[in-house]
Amino acid sequence: MANILNVIRLVSMTLYPVKSLDGVDVTEATILRSGALAHDREYSMWDADGRIVNGKSEARIHRLRSSYDSTRGILSLGAEDGMPPEEFRLPDDLRNLEAWLSRHLGYRVLVRRDTRTGFPDDPSACGPTIISTASLAAVASWFPGLDRSETRRRFRANIEIGAIDHATSDAAPFFWEDRLAADDGRPVRLQIGHVLLEGLHLCPRCAVPSRDPQTGVEIDRFQRTFSERRKATLPPWAPAARFDHFYYLSASTRVPASEAGKTLRVGDEVRLLDEDP
Repeated sequence: MANILNVIRLVSMTLYPVKSLDGVDVTEATILRSGALAHDREYSMWDADGRIVNGKSEARIHRLRSSYDSTRGILSLGAEDGMPPEEFRLPDDLRNLEAWLSRHLGYRVLVRRDTRTGFPDDPSACGPTIISTASLAAVASWFPGLDRSETRRRFRANIEIGAIDHATSDAAPFFWEDRLAADDGRPVRLQIGHVLLEGLHLCPRCAVPSRDPQTGVEIDRFQRTFSERRKATLPPWAPAARFDHFYYLSASTRVPASEAGKTLRVGDEVRLLDEDP
């Protein structure tokens, strides 16, 4: 792997307290014993048959607007259809939250909580997902009307890396995070601040990134265009053998139990520990 001359840093961090709802930008996050970030995907929505309710299965989720105050444990939830926002103190108001969601979606919705691992898409990779600022900008350039901010909301990664002033784009070039998936499948170690993480694999994507985060309106041929451009711009350090298709973006990680209680902070330096000589 090529040496990186410029310092790579953690430039922004987003938690998703309720899985599939809006993210919350934070300046620091604590590592749980499971390797998950505290308060990330801590709550999730389920139907009466035990199936998760998310943006993949329920397009109306995109029309919900939320914010979360972790200090007070207050979730503010409203909808694009004009329904006035309401506040819920979590976890005390879970039953009221379920009733609100059930009224909006038209069927019974249950809300579950997991303070140990949260509800990650991949239970074997509970650590934060990672993407570079340059990757978001590259993907945005493939679709007229998209900018980096909206692309960030569509792909919902926890950690964005790059240069703090965004002036040195080669600090973490586009698809830098592909380095976190080795050809042989072994974990790739990296350090962010004082926290050791292990890159496991790249994240296969679903239908959610193809939809407008606020309206749910879908971009025509999104997956096909994305895959064609992703293949054409695959960087030399990307493990080609790990691509059975090219609809991948961001990297999944796990965090050793030894790192529990440590804190990731915006501004922390990012160092790849496992590099080819």
